[in-house]
Amino acid sequence: MLDWLKNINKDYPEFWKAYLSKFEQKSNRFVVLSTETSGLSLSKDVILSMGAFSIINDSIIIADSFETVIAQYKFFHDNGISNEFTVETKMKKMGEPDGIQALVEFIGNSVLVGHHVDFDVEMINVALEKLGCGRLKNEALDIDVMHRKLNDINNKQFSLEELCDIYKIPKSDRNSSSEDAYKIALLFLKLKSRLRL
Repeated sequence: MLDWLKNINKDYPEFWKAYLSKFEQKSNRFVVLSTETSGLSLSKDVILSMGAFSIINDSIIIADSFETVIAQYKFFHDNGISNEFTVETKMKKMGEPDGIQALVEFIGNSVLVGHHVDFDVEMINVALEKLGCGRLKNEALDIDVMHRKLNDINNKQFSLEELCDIYKIPKSDRNSSSEDAYKIALLFLKLKSRLRL
């Protein structure tokens, strides 16, 4: 029942031990998460940026947010890709180990929310494995699954843009993981209300 307790004394990094210890109690906080990646391969691709907002008591807490660009210079160099955006962006930049640690500290034991969130979680788990950590323990909710459950649809997945159109969420020209996380947060609140969660 308390399998995570057995792991607390393993030779994990301190931030991971602190993360595991937070699961003694249930959280009333949701963290809406979006990652931007170089592609869809868990083994070959990397996280380029991450954005997240917390939701408490059905309110998006803008002050409790997380955003970083992951400086993947080696990946870009090895794959002949320009790193111009990473160099020129004014957004906060971190190396992957620091970025993943900061994200784990931000999410704590919150329930994660995302669009096709299993992929985001798996990409984070791949990065955590490189740091000698376990896998994320958080519960996760997917807005696409919530939409399909609400409408009894089993044979189609919906893009974030399609869901924004259906639920009349305004779109913006700016495309970033934080912008997507905010749209997902708005969708989540609408779906949560309609599903009476």
